[in-house]
Amino acid sequence: MRLTEATATNPSTGESPGAGTLRPLGAREAAGVVGDVLLPVLAGGVIVRRPRAMGLVERTGWDRRGVERVRALRQRHGSGPLPLTVRGRSYALVLDPEDAERVLAGTPEPFSPATREKRGALAQFQPHGVLVSGGSERAARREFVTQVLQTPQPLHDLAGPLTGVVREEAAALLAEAERSGQLRWEEFDAAWWRTVRRVVLGDAARDDVTLTAQLGALRSAANWSLLSPRRKRLRSAFLARVREYVAAAEPGSLAARVAATDAPPGTDRAGQVPHWLFAYDAAGMATARALALLATHPREGERAREEARGGDPAAPRELPYLRGCALESVRLWPTTPLILRESTEETSWPGGTLPAGCVFALYTPYLHRAEPAAPYGDTFAPQQWTARSGRAARANPALVPFSSGPAGCPGQNLVLLTTSTLLAALLERHTYTLASHPGLRPAAPVPATLDHFALRFRVHPDPGSGPR
Repeated sequence: MRLTEATATNPSTGESPGAGTLRPLGAREAAGVVGDVLLPVLAGGVIVRRPRAMGLVERTGWDRRGVERVRALRQRHGSGPLPLTVRGRSYALVLDPEDAERVLAGTPEPFSPATREKRGALAQFQPHGVLVSGGSERAARREFVTQVLQTPQPLHDLAGPLTGVVREEAAALLAEAERSGQLRWEEFDAAWWRTVRRVVLGDAARDDVTLTAQLGALRSAANWSLLSPRRKRLRSAFLARVREYVAAAEPGSLAARVAATDAPPGTDRAGQVPHWLFAYDAAGMATARALALLATHPREGERAREEARGGDPAAPRELPYLRGCALESVRLWPTTPLILRESTEETSWPGGTLPAGCVFALYTPYLHRAEPAAPYGDTFAPQQWTARSGRAARANPALVPFSSGPAGCPGQNLVLLTTSTLLAALLERHTYTLASHPGLRPAAPVPATLDHFALRFRVHPDPGSGPR
């Protein structure tokens, strides 16, 4: 990207080019932000991850440089927000948790989640999704999604069927892993998508790899946001396929809930489903990474196995520690490295104002690891999310693994139910050795990047677990 020229100044001083407007960072500092913060995010893939780029980011420590870059900017300029201009577009890097909380709580007005970049990307496969909607249309769609996903409930009404699906697919995955002695990302990912298609669309979609491939191709185009032409024919074919499953309304699936839940005209009920498939893909990455953490941290791994073996394995369970492990996976390796909000009006900050149309960027790797209020930094600490201490983590505005505020992920509890149930099924009667990432170990800081595409485990049946 080509940066506009600007003169460096300290935004916290209030010195500004006029009318109290905060002046952007100078070209050199802005270039550092683009090179160490924006580029690794774009290279890795914003909407769908790119395997080769993820490997490069991991090998070069690019994400770590981004965190250190932002840490240095905060030390030099204060807590921000720090304005910068990229190709004539106004951005502001949000460094302080209180500012992050203000931006997220102020959604959709005056901080809209439907940024120009996001609309350009997500329109490839979910043109009527909540995140790219505005006004009353957005409100109606968000309310519909909240009803279907039962946002506040730790255990969805479909927890029984969901648990059965997850355990069936986990058993098939483990049977193959026992035969080969290993579990690779490719096998895990295939099993994960079979699970997701059944949970979201019904058993008839279990082997519909065409649907997933169509979504993958559309998401690859979406990586280029406004630069990529619309793949309208492919999008129409994909959305028609989704609508067919919703029309079939298979009992026990989210598709059936979509079909049965009333909504105002224009909501496009089936049109909300693509985002759930998209979000579940990120959840699969988080689950595999959580397994890697548990395989390399014996004390936490044993506690997770104890929880997995407690209670009736066939019954839906909240599994708070395993949910905490999934949350830690997302804290350490955010599946949304940049949370974006675009201001709909001029906003005031200490030292000056920022214009309407400014894009506020929350760089979650910094907020989750290096921000002074984040207590655990580079340590695997799932206990911070469990019942007693979890209140502190949830109250810390620096920690936003599922975003926050009115545009926070409405499927958080459903996703955590799915991920924790799968982790429990994998850990009940098996132990794992991580063969792919020797740097992940208890005595070392958790690395800033974990390339999930390269994950490979050795699988060991646990003779001490007994029959289930």
